[in-house]
Amino acid sequence: MGIGISQIIDTPIQDLSMDQVAAEAGISRGLLFHYFPTKTDYHRAVVEAARRRVGRNVSPDARVVGEAAVRQVVERFLDQVARRRASYVALVLGQAPIARAAGDDPVETVREHVAGVVVSATGLPDAALPAVHGWVAYLEDRALQWAALPAAERDAGRLALVDHCTRALPLLTTPELGAETVARATT
Repeated sequence: MGIGISQIIDTPIQDLSMDQVAAEAGISRGLLFHYFPTKTDYHRAVVEAARRRVGRNVSPDARVVGEAAVRQVVERFLDQVARRRASYVALVLGQAPIARAAGDDPVETVREHVAGVVVSATGLPDAALPAVHGWVAYLEDRALQWAALPAAERDAGRLALVDHCTRALPLLTTPELGAETVARATT
């Protein structure tokens, strides 16, 4: 899967050459098709492997809970996107049409996974999942913008961004707090 993940940075997934993948893996095309009967099966496996990798990389440590877990998710998400921005963009933005045609949506699966991790680590009720999912989309957007900055600017703004994104979650998941904050901001 690593070969496919690395190739989707420069090549749309629908244009991946199965012959090239097999050659780079040092196997025959027939063996590749033994494990993945169709090119779509291979595409799905690449997208799923990339989603699992992102999930592992951004999950908080098992014993970390609450706000500390959220902070760890934010820090690790920023690190993931900064380290692998091109592959992340290819996975969640560049590959969505082929994945949707195959019945999957990598944007949603990555966001859903991270949202589930956050709900679990914070003890939020399942009813908060839609708000947490929206927060993950916000975090993703902020991370992609931040990762595109020159390294010096990223370093200088990292702590403030981590603090901001960590504080944003309770504003979305605590309706009373969110409404109170909006009321103060608009008066």
